Amino acid sequence: MNRIKGILYAAVSSSTFGLAPFFSVTLLMIGFSAFEVLSYRWGVASIVLTVLGLFSGCNFRLSVKDFKVVFGLSLLRAITSFSLIIAYQNIASGVASTIHFMYPLVVALAMMFFFREKKSLWVLFAVLISLLGAALLSLGELAANNGNAMVGLVAACVSVFSYAGYIIGVRTTRAVRINSTVLTCYVMGLGTLFYLIGAFTTSGFRLVTDGYIWLIILGLALPATAISNITLVQAIKYAGPTLTSILGAMEPLTAVVIGVFVFEEFFTVNSAIGIILILIAVSLVIFRKPKNGSM
Repeated sequence: MNRIKGILYAAVSSSTFGLAPFFSVTLLMIGFSAFEVLSYRWGVASIVLTVLGLFSGCNFRLSVKDFKVVFGLSLLRAITSFSLIIAYQNIASGVASTIHFMYPLVVALAMMFFFREKKSLWVLFAVLISLLGAALLSLGELAANNGNAMVGLVAACVSVFSYAGYIIGVRTTRAVRINSTVLTCYVMGLGTLFYLIGAFTTSGFRLVTDGYIWLIILGLALPATAISNITLVQAIKYAGPTLTSILGAMEPLTAVVIGVFVFEEFFTVNSAIGIILILIAVSLVIFRKPKNGSM
């Protein structure tokens, strides 16, 4: 029963998170900096979740040891979002999201080599397939809005490892015992602080008064952030980090569809084959999981 609940939470998390590129790129096109986009995204989401947590009777007190763990997780999660924004600024959002989706393979490898999950040749084979898929995605015209394709690719790769670290950390540290809402609020609240510091020390931070822009911000902060993150934590706790990662397939697919039909991003045969190879790679990992009984 817990596995089924975890799968449902993971499906909600990945599908709603897949909307993030649409709202993020829209704000970037309006003229917002990466720090501003993330400050509003995480700030609004953390406020909403904190209010909901207080009304539901959540205890927000953390021990010093717990706070240290949460602080580390918040850094990993903040790095993930920031690197993805940089990727969106420089390469097609669909490509960036698809490369980001390779994080399940990093999770699987880390769980095998550092947390004693049963080793599998399927995972190693899947990694090779995913790398081939990523190589195909990198061919052709990648740059978005005259961006630097290499910077975008590196940023997307950084998001892979930071997000994998976050997922593993939630499952294997003291964070697993913290209420999901409380953990998410702290991670987002600390992330907001990081982004605000970045904004004020670089290009500044503007106050939004336009109603249309606020609708975009709320779309980014609520379904694409608050809902996706809290269901992610629940999914990790119920289904485990590897299965949760694999079930994130809806995220890049949503991003690719939006990128092609809304932002008119290029979609070539190589892009299609690359995406299919990456999806096959993560599918190989999920099919091997029930066989080793380590879920």
